[in-house]
Amino acid sequence: MVFIFKERLLHLLHCQLPNGSIRHLLELDPDLSQLYSISFSTLQSLLHLDPSSKKRFSEQFYTMDMNKLLSLYHSNNIAVITYRDEEYPEQLKEVYDPPLVLFARGDTALLKRPSLAIVGARKADDYAKRSIRLLLPPLLQKGFIIISGLARGTDSIAHQQTMMMGGKTIGVLGGGFFHLYPPENKTLAEEMSKHHLLLSEYPPIWKPKKWFFPMRNRIISGLAKGTVIIQANIKSGSLITADFALDEGREVFAVPGPIDSPLSEGTNRLIKQGAKLVSSGEDILEELLF
Repeated sequence: MVFIFKERLLHLLHCQLPNGSIRHLLELDPDLSQLYSISFSTLQSLLHLDPSSKKRFSEQFYTMDMNKLLSLYHSNNIAVITYRDEEYPEQLKEVYDPPLVLFARGDTALLKRPSLAIVGARKADDYAKRSIRLLLPPLLQKGFIIISGLARGTDSIAHQQTMMMGGKTIGVLGGGFFHLYPPENKTLAEEMSKHHLLLSEYPPIWKPKKWFFPMRNRIISGLAKGTVIIQANIKSGSLITADFALDEGREVFAVPGPIDSPLSEGTNRLIKQGAKLVSSGEDILEELLF
């Protein structure tokens, strides 16, 4: 029964339905036992679809070969974790619009360990690298998993430095595993999938889209006890992660920077607004270990 539910939930997800639409159906049919027995018009009505979504859904619902897709995922060592599975992180259920499904490659046991998110500018400079090197050792010694978004700049540095120091790291993607972005991080992602963990709420066959990345940030902050912003300009996506963390009741930390650097504008503003200024890993541990 568990497998049947998982397969049916995946079928709906692959039809590009919003989580909210699927949740409407789950409220009435928690096990999706009637998914293939009710009329299609009734199904569309229960999903609360608008006209454009109805057209796309009707095209995909009947052409999706889930057996083929599940076989493809299995052969690529991709695990599927639904919100009802034991492996699903409890803290992630507290975020706005929690993912119904997580796709995972690597060590899913890392999801049960305490973690900290580190994010920042894609154009991060040597100051970001030095800051991360300074912050990480005491955090890793206490067993914290480092979470980031496998993006250029700060994210990549956070993953790489964690691995170099013998720690464990989780990368949350803004698209499917088969369409890794940015492509230059393919080697890093492969290493992480073998010894660490990659996560995505998007099916592996989906290509990344612009609006996937801001939504991805709620998972980064939602998995972590706190979020550290290293460098960020005033319009940085990492500030979205900080906002999600605040909404989720998690700690937000910021590394201060030179007042004449655009990459410091976002972090310095966060500090003015109440984020904790940090200059060492111990500053972070003071808030997280209580």
